[in-house]
Amino acid sequence: MPLDFEVYCDESNQELLCSAGRTPRAPLSEESSRFFLIGGLWLPAAKRSSMKARIREARLRHGCFGEAKWRSISPSQLPFYLDIIDIFFEAGADINFRCIAIDSRTVDLSRYHQADQELGYYKFCYQLLKHWTEDFCSYRVFLDTKTNRLRTRLQTLRHFLQAANLLAEVKSVQAVPSRESPLIQLTDVLLGATAAKFNSITTSQSKLEAIHRVESHLGHPIAPTTRWVRKFNVFKIRLQ
Repeated sequence: MPLDFEVYCDESNQELLCSAGRTPRAPLSEESSRFFLIGGLWLPAAKRSSMKARIREARLRHGCFGEAKWRSISPSQLPFYLDIIDIFFEAGADINFRCIAIDSRTVDLSRYHQADQELGYYKFCYQLLKHWTEDFCSYRVFLDTKTNRLRTRLQTLRHFLQAANLLAEVKSVQAVPSRESPLIQLTDVLLGATAAKFNSITTSQSKLEAIHRVESHLGHPIAPTTRWVRKFNVFKIRLQ
């Protein structure tokens, strides 16, 4: 029986596409980071309600009701963030996080992306998504709302994803505000931990503890993985 999947996507350090190809300074802060990342949370549609319910229960336990974001982790809210990290890792083998990490110094917007940062971003989204569409499954993709110069970006992304695998069905690619999607917020937290490791960012003790919680579940430091790793997959793109 075909499986229906949902994918909740977010990005970290997308602004690096603006300066792609330039020689960066030493990575002293998020503003001088080298890697930008795009990631997603994959889960069967049938498990959406239970995941959202568990996150809602964590909010009630810890009294945290604002939008969950990596940059918002603080000592007072750290127990909540550790809780939702645990929820992800304890959710089962069919709920997975996948991301791609792109070295901004290797991106040539002029040559490969028509000097268009927006086009480059959606082409990388395509690379994230196309390699994880499986035959005889259907997908609904949700991206954080952003203002696009071309209003057809999402329809175009859906078209090319569908063309890449005619034995799967890409039912929709749509934008939703992250503040309204606890699953995009969870993606943001997992992606933020990964981006912090890739960029060697000296960060707060609370964020370090969140990174350590992820790595404790993994049993090893956050690092690039092979394609066959499913629960927490990190693909470092090597552009030619």
